[in-house]
Amino acid sequence: MADWGIIGSGAYAPATVIDNEAAAAALTVAPQWILDATGIRERRRAASGEAASDLAAHAARAALRRTGLGIADIGLIVVGTSTPDELGPSTACRVQALLGARGAVALDVGAACAGYLFGLSLARDWLAARPGAGYALVIGVEVYSRFLDPRDRSTAVIFGDGAGASIVGPVADGEGIRSVRLGSDGTRADAVLIPAGGSRRPFEPAAQRITMDAKAIRKAFPELFDMMLAETLAEHRIGVDGIDLLVPHQPNPRTLRMFAEDAGIPLEKVVVIGDRLGNIGAGSIPTALAEAAADGRLKPGQRVLLMAIGAGLTWGSILIHWPTPPPEGAPK
Repeated sequence: MADWGIIGSGAYAPATVIDNEAAAAALTVAPQWILDATGIRERRRAASGEAASDLAAHAARAALRRTGLGIADIGLIVVGTSTPDELGPSTACRVQALLGARGAVALDVGAACAGYLFGLSLARDWLAARPGAGYALVIGVEVYSRFLDPRDRSTAVIFGDGAGASIVGPVADGEGIRSVRLGSDGTRADAVLIPAGGSRRPFEPAAQRITMDAKAIRKAFPELFDMMLAETLAEHRIGVDGIDLLVPHQPNPRTLRMFAEDAGIPLEKVVVIGDRLGNIGAGSIPTALAEAAADGRLKPGQRVLLMAIGAGLTWGSILIHWPTPPPEGAPK
């Protein structure tokens, strides 16, 4: 069986920037309070005509450009999102149409902030089961701004809009995705949710906003973060110093730095993008990967750990032996 890994990533951030002064305007807080509490300085907002599929397609094109692949090479499109274009059809089908990917199977994954990791695992297994199926495009995207109450300080200052995409394809033996851990706990589903808009409570505009039990989330995050890290280290018989780069989903920079410090991971090994983008949910990890690749932090041979915790509750960790890029001019 071939080994599979990420061979290129791309990202897209909408043009509109919401700084802390703008975010604080509807709240009874000072801009400095937002920075001190979260570490976030600004976040992006999609334009009125931009939906999740539009952001996702931009990120996908960036990933394709980075790899030199064409859309005809893509056999699978997986989109992780909790803010889809509409309840149906899948946002992945909208992305397929925007890209002109007529030969690709397209589907959504609903695992909130962990959706990209669920999609990455699915893509690897799908490709492994179908020799010659081409490459997979795994996208994480959120347009949270359509579901925020600007007066809710627990959510309005945290969430942003954005998309990231990765191309999954064959890599050298022993490289690429080395282990996958995924989990869910539906008994804690009420901790973060959009109450209305589905079959249980349809069409209640006042309830179609993200609600978050901040106390429950503050309890769950360190518990799950520590569990995933410990299990990954034990499985691969390495210490925390054996992780070369940690690429987490971005609840907020303050939280990430606290977790890293408690775990003994140097901050220079943690990719943080939330200070400029806020929490973009399923888009966080692929966007962070694209940034780390662009600035040279991702290097062949590194052990790269991806970790996310999302509504559901859902969580996932994937350890990657970062692949060596093919020689210039080599067939993809």
